[in-house]
Amino acid sequence: MTTTGLHRPAPGSVPPPAAGTRRYRATAGWRLARLYLVSRRAPMALGLLAGLGALLWTALHWRWNIAGGPAARQFIPLTIETGAAAVIAVTTYGPFGEPERAAGRWLPWLRLGAAVALTAVAFGVLAAGAAAGGMPGGTLALLRNFGGLVGLGLLSAVVLGGPVAWTGPMAYLLVAEGALAHRSATPWVWPTRPPHDRGGAICACLVLVAGLVLITVRGPRESGRESGPAS
Repeated sequence: MTTTGLHRPAPGSVPPPAAGTRRYRATAGWRLARLYLVSRRAPMALGLLAGLGALLWTALHWRWNIAGGPAARQFIPLTIETGAAAVIAVTTYGPFGEPERAAGRWLPWLRLGAAVALTAVAFGVLAAGAAAGGMPGGTLALLRNFGGLVGLGLLSAVVLGGPVAWTGPMAYLLVAEGALAHRSATPWVWPTRPPHDRGGAICACLVLVAGLVLITVRGPRESGRESGPAS
């Protein structure tokens, strides 16, 4: 009795794609991306972002207003935008550490792809929520303010670590509300600027680009043994 034919596929079955083929690479790439997103709790993040979009729509539709000046009028929308940016920032944290970084050259691209995809989805649901009307500054201000907040969250992940990356956007919310209350108008506090202000848009874009570049190249800072960002 020999072992010849023991590993033959059953009649009518589809053999797995051979290593090195385009189909094999596509399958492996999709599996890697899916595992990465699951490890970053992306499904939970999507649910939270959808809830924040619904909350924004409800607040604008039912005219949830706080009496006062510009700081009071922007408090609820800006807080919701900050919460969405904090959700994206926290998803940069992964539980596996060094074993995951040993996966090789795809990890930076996975970081970038996840950050960009979640940011795009978040802006989409927030813009849908803003469609109820009454959004301070309109969609253009939403894009500028939210993009800058996401950049701050990603920078916080690089410097402080993913689990506490929410502190950056939250601290900036306090700064922005204080500046709005005192009618300060520096471009680096872009929520205080008009929607079409070029200086505020440039500053927000610079922060967003810096956050995306650093989270892609360096990754979030890890606590414990390591004193620097993940490589």
